[in-house]
Amino acid sequence: MQYPPIISGVPGLLHGGDYNPEQWLDQKDTIWKEDMAYAKAAHINTLSIGIFSWSMLEPSDGVYDFSWMDEVMDMLAANGIKAVLATPSGARPPWLAEKYPEVLRVNSRREHQLYGGRHNHCFTSPVYRDKVQEINRRLAQRYGHHPALGLWHISNEYGGDCHCPLCQQAFREFLKARYGSIDALNAAWWNTFWSHRYTSFDQIESPSPIGEDVSLGLSLNWRRFASAQTIDFYTQETLPLKELTPDIPCVTNLMSTHPSTDYFALGKVMDLASWDNYPRWNGTEGDVETGVDSAFRHDLMRGVGGQKPFLMMESSPSSVNWQPVNKLRRPGQLLLQSLQAIACGSDSVQYFQFRKSRGQTEQFHGAVIDHARRQDTRVFQELTQVGKALSQLSMVAGSAAESRAALIFDWENRWALEDAWLAKRADKGYEKTVVQHYAGLKAAGLDVDVIDQTADLTPYKLVALPMGYLLRKGFGKRLTDFVRNGGTAVLTYMTGYVDEECLCYLNGFPGELREVSGIWAEELDTLYPEDRNAIVWQNQKYEAFDQCEVIHCETAKSMGVYDSDFYAGTPALTENDFGAGHCYYIAARTGTELLTALYRHAAEQADLPRFPADVPYGVGTSTRVGQDETYRFLMNYTPNDAHVTLLGEYRQLYPGQGSISGAQVLPPWGVLVLAEKNEGTVGGSPLRP
Repeated sequence: MQYPPIISGVPGLLHGGDYNPEQWLDQKDTIWKEDMAYAKAAHINTLSIGIFSWSMLEPSDGVYDFSWMDEVMDMLAANGIKAVLATPSGARPPWLAEKYPEVLRVNSRREHQLYGGRHNHCFTSPVYRDKVQEINRRLAQRYGHHPALGLWHISNEYGGDCHCPLCQQAFREFLKARYGSIDALNAAWWNTFWSHRYTSFDQIESPSPIGEDVSLGLSLNWRRFASAQTIDFYTQETLPLKELTPDIPCVTNLMSTHPSTDYFALGKVMDLASWDNYPRWNGTEGDVETGVDSAFRHDLMRGVGGQKPFLMMESSPSSVNWQPVNKLRRPGQLLLQSLQAIACGSDSVQYFQFRKSRGQTEQFHGAVIDHARRQDTRVFQELTQVGKALSQLSMVAGSAAESRAALIFDWENRWALEDAWLAKRADKGYEKTVVQHYAGLKAAGLDVDVIDQTADLTPYKLVALPMGYLLRKGFGKRLTDFVRNGGTAVLTYMTGYVDEECLCYLNGFPGELREVSGIWAEELDTLYPEDRNAIVWQNQKYEAFDQCEVIHCETAKSMGVYDSDFYAGTPALTENDFGAGHCYYIAARTGTELLTALYRHAAEQADLPRFPADVPYGVGTSTRVGQDETYRFLMNYTPNDAHVTLLGEYRQLYPGQGSISGAQVLPPWGVLVLAEKNEGTVGGSPLRP
């Protein structure tokens, strides 16, 4: 699959950063000129502008000043740089909060927030929506046909919720639309419990520590509402842009697995996905976990965007300043971090920030241009190397993933698990568990799409559902049909406990997936942190911890058993032949070692294409498929040389050029990019011998 360029007129990969020229207006004759020289030296072709510029664009209500932005846009065009032009709703000016206090949020304790911070605004407020649409319309009218305009950057890092009277009423309308009647809501939320039956929608308030904060139905639906309200705000914010500049894509920068918004739902209304990537590299073997975790988040964002190329909208070229410990990137890690994004499907490497702020909280955050204003700094030299690499890999732009394995990460399931009164109350470990399964899939040589329960399963041959506690309406049947028709599913403990209203399935867990799994889960044993058990499979013991389900085989066959405790010898790992497919069930939380072995076994059984190289622990792999060529990325996440063996002959794209095959050495943090013709491939990926 080959997609057109994200920015018209820029056929290759994008390289840029968050640019705040308005902070330097009093020195624009020198600083702005210097900025352009730095951008040219670093091979930068895009800059994001206007993200936090509302007070400069509209210094008082209805009074606008675009003169400085005119100069910036003209300057970018003159230097061959495309603008990722932002709408300024991510931080409103003080006059707006002073004149229209309803735009400020109310917290869950019903306390009205003061002006400050960034996202302290009510997504429901008609005043805020009108003011945002007005300034967005003016931006589109003024710059819609400007030669510098490349993309619309919508707001900045949407998140959070508001509990004001406007939001309370909107929440009640949301519930009326979902349930129709108060009796239907009471039944769905099991409100005979604790005598909580409502007689009117007007009695319902959002969850609060000074009110109702333990109702599972209320909590889940408030999260659904807050997410839907954010998505509706995004849709309303983009209306003037879609009307006046229909050919300019709209993107908003997401925050990985941020809990407040269902990004898969938001992704359905975005033109493409973009996100802010801040991995915590530390220069040790621990970076293997960091690399895998970062790759998962890239693949998740690609899934949010419908598996199309996405944008890495922010990353730090050096240390950040907001983590508990802000360690420098080791030499070579910036290139690794950047090319990993490209490997996973990004068509951009962009940084926060372009020039360091002289004051305020981001004055010591990593940047392209340091306070010293020198081009011979280590960071700038490495960043220039990234720019050259992106130019060398320009042919990769527009290529896409064609994975045959999918991993499910679902926001609604996550919300329900977080609220569930079972197992470990404080942290069920859902996100960590999904990442572990991702690590196992990747270690088995598979390319992976990350999807949610609403996704189409037909493109895949293997679907993994870790901790599928809540099954969304229709998903159980779709997954069952997927296996019946020849697919392979991998399920785990704590799956199929509740339906989408958080009501327990009767007649045994895993609920709607009991038939396809062929097992009945009778009990869940939650272990103390120091407790350990093991799963014995193929004469090898694999550690089991945290959660151990006591299960019974019905139509399934036991592959592995528990090693100890009162359920020693009972099934812990099962396989069920169902229709033309197979379903595996892992009854306990285990480490990556067992997951890798199981996914390798399942991949071989399902005849799945695997990455055509033998790689050691610590080397990540990823594949992108273009119109004529397939691109292979190998990335060393370790501080040591890594020895890999290529199972075929390829054209090397980076760091060198020419034919390459056989044994290779990847230096610490090194990246190797290969190409092969697509003829004779299966789904763009040759089957591994």
